[in-house]
Amino acid sequence: MITGLVHPDAGEVTIGGFHLKSQFKAAISLVGAIVENPAFYTYLSAYDNLKLTANLLPGVIRKRVDEVLEIAGLSDRAKDKVGTYSLGMKQRLGIAGALLNRPKLIILDEPTNGLDPQGMKEIKELIAQLAAEQDISFLISSHQLHEVEQICTKAGVIRKGQLIAEGKVRQLLASGEETVEIVASEPDKAEQLLRTASEVISVSRSQNQLIVRTNGDCSFKLNQLLMASGVHVRSISRRTRTLEQFFFDITEGDGGP
Repeated sequence: MITGLVHPDAGEVTIGGFHLKSQFKAAISLVGAIVENPAFYTYLSAYDNLKLTANLLPGVIRKRVDEVLEIAGLSDRAKDKVGTYSLGMKQRLGIAGALLNRPKLIILDEPTNGLDPQGMKEIKELIAQLAAEQDISFLISSHQLHEVEQICTKAGVIRKGQLIAEGKVRQLLASGEETVEIVASEPDKAEQLLRTASEVISVSRSQNQLIVRTNGDCSFKLNQLLMASGVHVRSISRRTRTLEQFFFDITEGDGGP
């Protein structure tokens, strides 16, 4: 909808203060996008491919082609045919193309899909660099939640067409349930005590550990509860919550589209 490929049934999109419907040219001039996989003429060089794209963008001069190839780290391969490029290089070339019109927003669809570890690293570093140095916002659609957690400062979760959660990644991970791992001298007694705490949702066993699901951060309180009852706590630690765990918590594990 942001790129105008699909028309919304309701609501409106504003980019840089311009309404997409009534001021489409002004709004879309601030956007760069790669929908699914970047498409290029494989028999042409990277430079020639971007030159063709630049011809379609008002005000974009040839010098800009050299600039974006440098930004994407492809200057030394600019004259090589795109057919000789790896998938990661093609993805970087796609981002270079999206940069031609100096956008304020770049939309990426599964940007690391199919890439090897080195390619993933290069794309993530390029996105972080552009966001920090050129003040470009990125809207990334991805099912790779661990990568979203690494790259993004904000995230949203869409379930069955509805936005059910949105916010800064750190705040999302700090909200809701927490898992605490406890090793105690008397695990049976400790388990019984923990089940009496109002903050505890469930208690399970994993080898010599007690796995405690709680409402929020209450590990200090649980430690006090056990110690006050004469149970020696050998270790207590909060399990780091991931964006994937957060996703399953709020979608009740169904992962519905």
